[in-house]
Amino acid sequence: MARDSEAQDHHGRASSYPVEEIAAAWERERPGTPVSSIGIVTPIWQLAKLLGDDRRRVLTRAGVDPATLDLLSVLRRSGAPYTLTTRELGHRSMVTAGAVSQRVARAEREGLVTRRPGEGRPRTVLVELTPAGHELVEATVGQVLHREAELIDGLTPEQQKQLAGLLRILLQDTQRKLGDDRISQVGDV
Repeated sequence: MARDSEAQDHHGRASSYPVEEIAAAWERERPGTPVSSIGIVTPIWQLAKLLGDDRRRVLTRAGVDPATLDLLSVLRRSGAPYTLTTRELGHRSMVTAGAVSQRVARAEREGLVTRRPGEGRPRTVLVELTPAGHELVEATVGQVLHREAELIDGLTPEQQKQLAGLLRILLQDTQRKLGDDRISQVGDV
């Protein structure tokens, strides 16, 4: 039988779970201090680190950096003709205008996107996915999403749906409380 400081893995085996040990230590050392967040926030941080590191490894093997894949993915998800303004890219990528400019310049040098002036509004720039960019995003997104599906397959489809819903609620409530709806991509520095 698992001790209080141990949890069971999805196969029912006892496994050490340091998060519970951390919460118990703070309860012992600072009675009355709320520790319920430790069981949620600490695993989220740990998962973000593990998932971000794994995604970077997958992308390194594929020869693409996370920022470039994000740019190409946003363009690809926009649908044909795979063209957005830099403002739309910033909004959909959840990054600053400066970050969009750097990403577009790098991807353009690599032949993955083209940019041209937009019509109607001065200073509007349109960014379009090239055939090479389309090919790269198609190959890479499949690798990333298959890997991430593999990493979460320890949860049943129902558990995945439940967790996704709870995380959405937590994220939206946290954004509201912080007055900040910006989100950076996992692994951004």
